[in-house]
Amino acid sequence: MIEQLKDSHGGAFGFKVTGKISAEDVASITQQIGRAIQAHKKPIGLLVDLTEMEGATWAARWAEMRFLQHHSDHIARLAIVSNDGWEVISEMILVATAALQAETLYFLSSEILHAWHWVKMNKMDESIPVRVMYPGKGLFQDYTPEYTGL
Repeated sequence: MIEQLKDSHGGAFGFKVTGKISAEDVASITQQIGRAIQAHKKPIGLLVDLTEMEGATWAARWAEMRFLQHHSDHIARLAIVSNDGWEVISEMILVATAALQAETLYFLSSEILHAWHWVKMNKMDESIPVRVMYPGKGLFQDYTPEYTGL
């Protein structure tokens, strides 16, 4: 199940994932995010609370990837909130960050207020460690083709 968080408004949208998510769950939340993107007219910030997530079906991953590819220019910041180890979360969102061009930071569940502040204001509390999962500069920004003469 995926539910929108009550602190979502304006240019910040948050949701909490519980259990194992399906493609139908992803379709429901992506419609809500799509409406938020259209209403705000500027790139938005997303907060994703994964503290109670137990995985996702392949169809859900595919639906997520298609949504993120379509809206990569509309999402500026992505805050991942969890208590799982860094490696577990990195593996979970690897596909998403490859499609998304947004700066992605990791927060512990005890830091969710700081995550909201960053998503909404693009500012960090200096007392909270910055855990960059993806710098948001584009997957192929520094790529130079090996065979440019062909």
